[in-house]
Amino acid sequence: MSPPLFPGQWSFSLPLSELYSLRRSRFSLGRNFLVFTSRGGHPLPPLHFHRGGTRELLRALQRYIILAPSPVDGRLFLAYPHDSGALSQSFDELHLFDDGSSDLVSRFIQDPYATTFGGFSKVTNFFRGALRPPDSPFHPRGPQDHHGPPSADEEPGFELITCGVELGPKPDVTRGQPLDKWDEFLDPEGRVKDPQRIKELSLIISLACYGSLIKDWDCCLNWSQFISSTPLCFSFFRDEYFRMKVQWKSVSEEQEMRNSLLRGYRSLIERDVSRTDRHNTFFSGNDNPGLTLLNDVLMTYCMFNFDLGYVQGMSDLLAPLLFVTQNEVESFWCLTGFMEMVHQNFEESQEAMKQQLLQLSLLMKALDPELLDYLDSQDSGSLCFCFRWLLIWFKREFSFEDILSLWEVLWTRLPCENFHLLMAASILESQRGEFIGSDHDFNTILKHINELTMKLDLQTVLRGAEANYLQLAYCKELPVKVQEVIGLYVPPSPDDETSPESESHETQLPLTGCFLFVTPFSVNPRHCRA
Repeated sequence: MSPPLFPGQWSFSLPLSELYSLRRSRFSLGRNFLVFTSRGGHPLPPLHFHRGGTRELLRALQRYIILAPSPVDGRLFLAYPHDSGALSQSFDELHLFDDGSSDLVSRFIQDPYATTFGGFSKVTNFFRGALRPPDSPFHPRGPQDHHGPPSADEEPGFELITCGVELGPKPDVTRGQPLDKWDEFLDPEGRVKDPQRIKELSLIISLACYGSLIKDWDCCLNWSQFISSTPLCFSFFRDEYFRMKVQWKSVSEEQEMRNSLLRGYRSLIERDVSRTDRHNTFFSGNDNPGLTLLNDVLMTYCMFNFDLGYVQGMSDLLAPLLFVTQNEVESFWCLTGFMEMVHQNFEESQEAMKQQLLQLSLLMKALDPELLDYLDSQDSGSLCFCFRWLLIWFKREFSFEDILSLWEVLWTRLPCENFHLLMAASILESQRGEFIGSDHDFNTILKHINELTMKLDLQTVLRGAEANYLQLAYCKELPVKVQEVIGLYVPPSPDDETSPESESHETQLPLTGCFLFVTPFSVNPRHCRA
């Protein structure tokens, strides 16, 4: 360690060959710092990071040494030089062979194949754990963690795998004009002629009235496949709905007393219906028939999918469907189509929600690593404050009219998979000026995010999400994991004779030029019928 350069100032120098480990820690106020330890066991003065930067330093170090997470401490990283001697030392650290050397030799002589590959299978497990975020559902946990849940101090956003590429500038995205000639897309019997074309138009134009919206929503939620053939087909699904409705309607009070599951569903539905979108005239008032329809459709869905039943938040998904269709049967089958897309969000394990938060973290790492680094430094790297956004697709973040427009875009699954995650990233990026350089802690960040409700401009957020997609799609060196999140990754064919380098960079670029100005439907109240 070198002496102070000036009074009150300290510096130190250490050859990387003498670096044994580094530990990432933080004060109670959330400021990150790294502590380096030499091979002599002497810790050096901590390096403090008040505005992020730990990833950048680690990325630079990895050019000269190997950093491997400790198998017993997720915050401790062991340093090894890039040479063959260090490789054997690294394998020693992995404890590939648990038995003594003499026993290892005898085992190798008896069965060299099983002994060798049994040991190297641990290499696979080691690197699989090293390349995953610490709180990933598949991340191996240390011995001290087997009997309890992960602590709040664990940081899913911190990992050694980074994008390592520079994205180009965000392109400008514009919107098209509202569609005022809807009849051109219908056949003489009033059915949609080309459902796929309607989905594509959902991105670049707007409809003019709720009457047209019904046909489009049927199309996007796959309900049109049931009603577009013959009146007999529609009659079948109408009868099927009322058959399921009669099932729960015919349950007597005595029967329900012996059916705790149905009784629980009914109680939850009654409670949630009484507070769902009551500001909307369709659901306002105490004896409003809209509330009865909301209750009946949700109870019937419990009969349709009894394993899932009813979970809080599903009433938020049904209300706009019922408002637009104003038809009990159509809104039910639209709900089943919607739930096909998002039913994993409501499963008890919450694995799908955890996975989406990890995917959002990957996108943020590519789009704005500085912002993610800052959130990470404030115990917010898990992005758990985005949970409600993803659970019910921003239903409580935008106005009722805006949700009608937003969902139409998300249902098309265009221009890419998981476009709702790019929406979330766009919102976070719009708040970068509020966060970077501030003294917000976790509670302040959570409070600020919650206060964004009804204050966001949908068109601005959508344009930002579309620009994010294009920025990622045209990056030739986009990491495979990010490609997988937005559906750009194309697995190499076994017959493909391209080089490994070109395979690793292969992406599926936007298919048509219309995606360059992706926009949603925008319902104009002046053109809407009652």
